[in-house]
Amino acid sequence: MSLLQESVIYLLAAIIMVSVSRRLGFGSVLGYLAAGILIGPFGIALIRDPEHILHFAELGVVFLLFIVGLELQPSRLWVLRKMVFGLGSAQVIVSAVVIASLAWSLGQEMTPAIVIGLILALSSTAFVLQMLAEKKELTTSHGRAAFSILLFQDLAAIPLIAILPTLGSVSSKGFDFAQMGIMAVTIIGLIVGGRILLRPILHVAAASNIPEIFTATALLVVIGAALLMEFAGMSMVLGAFIAGMLLADSEYRHQLEADIAPFKGLLLGLFFIAVGMSVNIGLLLESPGRVLLIVALLMSAKALVLVPLARLFGLCGSRSALSLAAVMSQGGEFAFVLFAIAAREKLIAATIIDELILAVAISMLLTPFAYVINEVLGKTMGSKADPEYDTPDNPNNDVIIAGFGRVGQIAARMLNIFNIAFTALEIDSSQLDVVRRYGNKVHYGDASRLDVLRAAGAEHAKILVLAIDDVAASILTAETALRNFPHLKIIARARNRRHAHALMDLGIEHIFRETFSSSLTMSKRVLIKLGFEKDEVDTVAARFRARDMQLLKEQHAIHHSEEQMIQSAKDTAAEFSSLLKGDIKR
Repeated sequence: MSLLQESVIYLLAAIIMVSVSRRLGFGSVLGYLAAGILIGPFGIALIRDPEHILHFAELGVVFLLFIVGLELQPSRLWVLRKMVFGLGSAQVIVSAVVIASLAWSLGQEMTPAIVIGLILALSSTAFVLQMLAEKKELTTSHGRAAFSILLFQDLAAIPLIAILPTLGSVSSKGFDFAQMGIMAVTIIGLIVGGRILLRPILHVAAASNIPEIFTATALLVVIGAALLMEFAGMSMVLGAFIAGMLLADSEYRHQLEADIAPFKGLLLGLFFIAVGMSVNIGLLLESPGRVLLIVALLMSAKALVLVPLARLFGLCGSRSALSLAAVMSQGGEFAFVLFAIAAREKLIAATIIDELILAVAISMLLTPFAYVINEVLGKTMGSKADPEYDTPDNPNNDVIIAGFGRVGQIAARMLNIFNIAFTALEIDSSQLDVVRRYGNKVHYGDASRLDVLRAAGAEHAKILVLAIDDVAASILTAETALRNFPHLKIIARARNRRHAHALMDLGIEHIFRETFSSSLTMSKRVLIKLGFEKDEVDTVAARFRARDMQLLKEQHAIHHSEEQMIQSAKDTAAEFSSLLKGDIKR
């Protein structure tokens, strides 16, 4: 059969099965897997050899990891550190330990059991995010927790992809120091060379003003970095991920993502079809009990880990924790990549890998059903779902208040005194119920979304009061507003100095730290009660405020370096204290 005839089969199978899967609410990933199973050698056998297309389709995973790298800006990772590196790392480590222990107790050797635990600890980024997006639940508490865990899992998959071939070579022929040296030199060379060359190359491509040239250059960067890693004996996706991270803070990030996304979508779909063709569905008929036991152990182990961890980190209520467990208990698409590497390196027996791949596919199939059951139980328990986003009735107000917590409410009351109309947006549905009971007119909406800001009248408004409590959401909202509504004057609340510095990175000038003024006022009251003169205290407080604001600006230049920030704080403390003591009369 010619490649053109095979292409027609792939396209027809994808169109039919993905459409049916989306209509049934299962998402596109499951549709691609079902298409592969249907046309593959274990289905109606229209395609008998999935291996030759699987190598080409792996470019989809390469492009996916490049885009993941593009999204991992260091500043954004820092503000999300508690959820990403706290909850995310805890989920991967605890789930891996639990699953590895189960595999070991069922007769696996220690090394294969650990590999199985690490691989099955990962969930499906593409599947979960798409399902949450379709249900409009990405901004709920369990949606944000799922995103943070998946982000860490994507990070964790990179060293796993790099380490597994090394484990295989160590187990077969001992530790190869020369090969490890080549790998290290290649990675360092890619990072250093990328820092020096990538932006100038993209600048030249952009200066040509020919979109096709820029797209071709983007493809060259991704595929070139991937081939460099493969040449050094590592996985291609590691090179693509590093290239993406090197460009995460560049001015070309959004254009690169837009150019690569269509290729990523098509090739990733083809990858899932190829994986579906590789799924030995006959195993389910030969030993259904064994396969279904693996599925049950996998999903229950991950769910039992997720619920207490989400509650422990204080990121989800009890209902949201159950929703998180329902949506995240499946195996992930990286399992197909990692098990393929494990099979190639003979880390796990081929028959076990076939069973595990089938179990991952079934767990993905069962996830929508698990979530439906969770929703039914939620309604039975009387929990209330988040409402749909509101459409503001007057989108021509001069002021938009994003976030209607403590700060947003005070700003609203002051505006009301001066008869200034405003549009208030709040994403927390429980907070929304409270403030509405007190007669406040607030709209439910995520201010970081462009369509919500447009509906709120951002094109005509003059001022955006950025009063969002969540640091990551605040930064994302500011980025969206600055990028799409540059005329908007942003007056922002900052939780602390780091938040203020992140807002300053975006060019926002009017930033107010939420506890600074109140702490200063309280301290003044303490000193006056201790017998100091009010004028004296006011003078010292005014100088303290001015010097602290100056220090905030000075430290902005070095805020990405923890060591320099600590040293700056130490150097300034003594100078600051002695300077202000001169204003004290006794």
